[in-house]
Amino acid sequence: MNGIELNFNPVIVSVLLLCILCVNKVNVLLSLIIAAITAGLISNIPISEVMNTFVSGMGGNSETALSYILLGTFAAAMTHTGLTKVISYKISHYIKENKYGLLCILAVIAICSQNLIPVHIAFIPIIIPPLLAVMNKLKLDRRAVACTLSFGLKTPYIIIPAGFGAVFQGLLYDNICQNGMIIQKSDIWKAVWVLGVAMLVGLLVAVFVSYRKPREYKDTEMAHEKIAEEPQFTKEHAITLFAAFVTFAAQILTGSLPLGAIAGLTIIFGTGVIKADKTDEMIDEGVGLMGYIAFVMLIAAGYAMVLKSTGGIETLIASVEPLMNGNKLIAAALMLFTGLFITMGIGTSFGTIPILAVLFVPICQSTGFSVPATIIILAAAAALGDAGSPASDTTLGPTSGLNADGQHNHIKDTCIPTFLHYNIPLILFALAAALLF
Repeated sequence: MNGIELNFNPVIVSVLLLCILCVNKVNVLLSLIIAAITAGLISNIPISEVMNTFVSGMGGNSETALSYILLGTFAAAMTHTGLTKVISYKISHYIKENKYGLLCILAVIAICSQNLIPVHIAFIPIIIPPLLAVMNKLKLDRRAVACTLSFGLKTPYIIIPAGFGAVFQGLLYDNICQNGMIIQKSDIWKAVWVLGVAMLVGLLVAVFVSYRKPREYKDTEMAHEKIAEEPQFTKEHAITLFAAFVTFAAQILTGSLPLGAIAGLTIIFGTGVIKADKTDEMIDEGVGLMGYIAFVMLIAAGYAMVLKSTGGIETLIASVEPLMNGNKLIAAALMLFTGLFITMGIGTSFGTIPILAVLFVPICQSTGFSVPATIIILAAAAALGDAGSPASDTTLGPTSGLNADGQHNHIKDTCIPTFLHYNIPLILFALAAALLF
């Protein structure tokens, strides 16, 4: 493929357009739809067929969207029991004047949301808003908070083989084996720790270098009121915590996040912690908390389906293969940047793995990469872009909480900071590991 053809690859043009629209404050939903139509038209697909493909592809994230709505309902129920007030109060009084203590606590909570109590991003819009007044008092740059939350949302699924990490590493194992390389499941977590170190480096740079200076925000009375008086821990709070652990256990045993959320909600409503006649109200609030993000994920799945239907992804991957010439450094770099581009567009590391593995695993074998190096390259190529993509829950989640008072921009304050601080170290560490392992 010559240079002119590569420049008009529908995936390249569409993803660039998506990023440009989002940076210029066009709504993410509209940006995804416009970018999808553009990709289809460049590929000479009739617009009616583009929209049919788009709508049919939305089902690809239906389970994820349902999970978010149910987990949002569970989060709303936790709020009505008063448990979140207890948690917010304890956090605000424990950290006192220590902003780094607050960031550490938020990182731990985010990590636990991926493995221990898998509510994913549903905790953010209920835990973060009451803490905004504390952050304002500490003059804490919310970009540092966004990077901290993204670290906690992303790092566990890359390196920990439990919860969402079990899904991610399972996809890596299945797709590597299916494409001709025999490995053991334990090889995955033994290799990807390198990417965890890269993420940690990015977090430290963000917190202690890039965003360490004080930043002023307007204060809000609502946030002060939520944590003004110490709430008492009650029996209802204990039952709610138990319901959260049941949600985790059910998800682990069944492999279904929606089923786990239903189990937790059954306990909350079944024990009378929240009356059954409040069900409609809780679901409405759950949709309010997570409905927008759930719909963005549906739209992102439709967008991904359109990109796949154009043939541009396969063409993009195939076009970089001749440029490698058996050189490990060039091969690793091209694979990583290709993965970054694709994930930036479709917004999901999990959905990127099957797309990349088909050609990347044979390329790694023919180029002479070891098993650990192949795992690291594929994992990093898939994970790149998750932090920084306008359509990723890793960025949408933090924004949903930090922008509760309208002072945190999704692109400038979440996407760009997380893109720079996590994708750069991931690329550098993955390149080094590919050459050394």
